[in-house]
Amino acid sequence: MGRAAGTESGPEEPSRCRRRPRSRLTGFLRAAQADAALVYLSLRNARLLPLQRSSHLPLVIVSGVVNAVLSSWPAPARFYGNTVSLAGTAPLSVYIVGREIMNYGDMFYNSGERLPCAYLLRHALCEEFRAWLSAVTQIELEPTIDISCAKYEYTDVLLCHDDELEGRRIAFILYLVPPWEKSNGGTLDLYSTDEHFQPQQIVKSLVPSWNTLVFFEVSPVSFHQVSEVLSEEKCRLSVSGWFHGPSIVRPARHIEGPLPRSPHIPYDHEILYEWINLVYLDMDSQAQIQEEFEERSEILLKDFLKKEKYQLLCETLENKDIQWSSRGPANKRLYEAAEEDSLPDILKKFLQFLRSEALFLLLSNFTGLKLHFLAPSDEDEDAGEGRAADTTGHSSPKPEQEEPEQHADSNPHQSDQPANIPEAQDSEMQNSSDTPMCAGELRRWTHRHYTLVHDTWATEFALDLLFFCGCEDWDPEYGGFTSYIAKGEDEELLTVNPEDNCLALVYRDKETMKFVKYINHRSLARLKKHPNRTGFWDFSFVYYE
Repeated sequence: MGRAAGTESGPEEPSRCRRRPRSRLTGFLRAAQADAALVYLSLRNARLLPLQRSSHLPLVIVSGVVNAVLSSWPAPARFYGNTVSLAGTAPLSVYIVGREIMNYGDMFYNSGERLPCAYLLRHALCEEFRAWLSAVTQIELEPTIDISCAKYEYTDVLLCHDDELEGRRIAFILYLVPPWEKSNGGTLDLYSTDEHFQPQQIVKSLVPSWNTLVFFEVSPVSFHQVSEVLSEEKCRLSVSGWFHGPSIVRPARHIEGPLPRSPHIPYDHEILYEWINLVYLDMDSQAQIQEEFEERSEILLKDFLKKEKYQLLCETLENKDIQWSSRGPANKRLYEAAEEDSLPDILKKFLQFLRSEALFLLLSNFTGLKLHFLAPSDEDEDAGEGRAADTTGHSSPKPEQEEPEQHADSNPHQSDQPANIPEAQDSEMQNSSDTPMCAGELRRWTHRHYTLVHDTWATEFALDLLFFCGCEDWDPEYGGFTSYIAKGEDEELLTVNPEDNCLALVYRDKETMKFVKYINHRSLARLKKHPNRTGFWDFSFVYYE
């Protein structure tokens, strides 16, 4: 899910923001010892320990001069050092995001008697190699390191992050992979950054190579990812972790501007009859929906639109004239959003429907929330006042009250790179009056798209609305579903899967966050049935009382 803590990582202090070189050591282990390490790591679950203690220390660097190619971003450099041997020690920290998590903590921290291969690798990283690395990087490194083993298989991915955590100074990855090509995926992708220390574009991709060690400094601009593994046969195995040292001064975290909110548009009840399945305009149905929603805080309304309207929406969404802009930054999201000015009339009208006063009132009847001045508040109900008016009646004019402050997007997109535009929920903006507000957009989801939970996530009470189009034969194993989690917890509270002509409503509090699961390579299999359908669309809106 893309949390931002990973083991494969890049460069320097905010005061200078210089990029320290990324280093790649080829032939890091003697060939026989690297082979033995792979056998050991692969067979550990079968409790097979092929390595025996001997007078010859396994997992030692090639004797003589070590030739390391330094890849800065982007200019390469070269340097030469003396013999280096592996080493390591310290508590384990594993942050692997993928289909399978390999936690080999006890492997690296048991005695050499039981696990000689792993023990000697750990020991090597902590002694001579640490001293050499400290001299090369001019960073004082502590004897303690974090070390773990990561196994990436088909569709596994580790999304964009910077590795920053108090005390981490140098990240390293030792690759124990079979012959590997870029087409297999699993590359270590490095990002450029903008003036706010946010990732912009992938500027370099390193292909894993057998017995090669990569290391780099952890810094405010060390954004990187492990791209999705595309090979169904090969396993991307690596040993990785961090060397620790004195913490450096970090810049304040950049806070994005909120997605602009607006009050409802004055449309009366006729717009509901134009779009919505008449079942949902029946008062008894609305009462039943509200009862279920108040019990569960979520509901899925199937066949929400009239069939002919829904089909027209889907056909129009494939219009080639629609302009789609990539939304970023990559450590928070990657998807495409429509430029509203480029939309055909039918899509513009549907967006007007989602912002209409009549729909605000209908949503109030569905949920019990006060999204319209006619909807009763909790205080009204406690006082015994009546329920809101039937949504089939004419909507009343908006109450006279102060207009809420309008917030413009603080990060306008550019045509050649993703725009740093937040989701509608990423805001602590409070309305300057009691006027209900909404914010939303039309999004397109395809392979490699996602959103992430992140440290600067600001939440408030809100009603999420998701309406899906073009989801026929969409399998949950493709990703693309929306997951809700409690802040600080990993367990999912709710999963909303894309489903044709379905309206999902979810009420969340300040402690609830959401993300859209990474859409993986399996999703391309859908092209066999739907040659022109590479993904799906959703209308994503958030409503505030």
